[in-house]
Amino acid sequence: MSSSARRVVVTGMGLICPLGNSVTELWDAITSGQSGVGPLTSLPTENLPIDFGGEASRFDGSIEQFGSLEKMLQRSIKKGLKLMCREIQMGVAAAQLAIQDANWGTDAYAPEQIGTMFGSDYIISEPGEFAAGIKRCTTDGVFDFSRWGKEGLGQVEPLWLLKYLPNMPASHVAIYNDFRGPSNSVTLREASSNLSIAEGVTSIRRGIADAIVVGSTGTRIHPLRTVHVALQERLAPKGLTPASACRPFDKDHSGMVIGEGAGVIVLEELESAQRRGANILAEVIGYASSTVCSPAGVVDYQSVFENVIELGLKKAGLQAAQLGHVHAHGLSDPAVDRAEAQAIRNQLGDVPVVALKSYMGNLGAGSGMVEIISSVLALQHRKLFPILNYESPAADCPINGVRELQESSDGSFLNLNVSPQGQASAVLMAECKP
Repeated sequence: MSSSARRVVVTGMGLICPLGNSVTELWDAITSGQSGVGPLTSLPTENLPIDFGGEASRFDGSIEQFGSLEKMLQRSIKKGLKLMCREIQMGVAAAQLAIQDANWGTDAYAPEQIGTMFGSDYIISEPGEFAAGIKRCTTDGVFDFSRWGKEGLGQVEPLWLLKYLPNMPASHVAIYNDFRGPSNSVTLREASSNLSIAEGVTSIRRGIADAIVVGSTGTRIHPLRTVHVALQERLAPKGLTPASACRPFDKDHSGMVIGEGAGVIVLEELESAQRRGANILAEVIGYASSTVCSPAGVVDYQSVFENVIELGLKKAGLQAAQLGHVHAHGLSDPAVDRAEAQAIRNQLGDVPVVALKSYMGNLGAGSGMVEIISSVLALQHRKLFPILNYESPAADCPINGVRELQESSDGSFLNLNVSPQGQASAVLMAECKP
């Protein structure tokens, strides 16, 4: 079979997110209007402009949350947990859940034909990693950097860096499961999920792998990351009711809500998946990437969204009228919402729009993958879930936003995401047909 004829399908899904640690929990929550945003419990918020977020509160990193593992694999992962920060733990757990969901068995593929692709944010060390060393080099409240090499550095855990390297989610998943095929890590913030899927699809179509475990993990809830976000982006302010704070495309949208989570899907070449009797959930039919940013760093969000919509449709061979629904970036930032809504209207007309961030906030690099999983579930159940808190559509956001749980006969969707730096990405999936 030529590489261009190799079709790529989704056969497994796993996640860790503010609405639970399974696809069933996610679907039950979004179809019942349940928010995953609440008061922050993992950060001190006295000096932050926000005191709520979408914490993955049901995930504590215990080995039981990695699914039903064979004993040797369970021991290996449990031993390695001390070398994973929370973001990496969430990614590895979601990957193990997705692999189990795909139900490969023991001999579905040779190890050389299974790869890993993982998106992440730039992963920041916890301040506590350096606390002892800094204390050793501090006298009367004054830190002396000249003492750091001899006195401070030795107080830092020797393997601390391995806990925070952004290539480690893919590395851990490949090592624990003996995947010897192509591996890559994408660190383009919110755009990472869709671009990791594009990498996985390309690898399978080129014939260098028959299956790829593709995931993304991220957070905006972190002692340092949250400060960065507060300085660089518009956040929904304190004083709002947490569950109703994230309001994409609504006239009362006031800024982004922070969150954390990870999602993973298993991609396989269609004929290989059919031979082993896999449960085929969806087919990847297109993807796109674009960046539009001035030399001064000003992002043209409308143009970059229009680019990936147009390029994604072209890659998938679809007309706008054939698209079932759009899963919007839906950040709840008025300027970004306005640009995205206008791009959707210009390129796609009256297509229905959903936005999972309204339920859990922005999970960083993890957002796109969890959004895709929710849209795959919508295809399976033939239902579109509403945008939460979308009560009074903003006049400058002319979209056909879904406002209540509704039946749907659509068989395809497009997922959109963009980073604050103007890197946008799109993925198109559809029901798999002969």
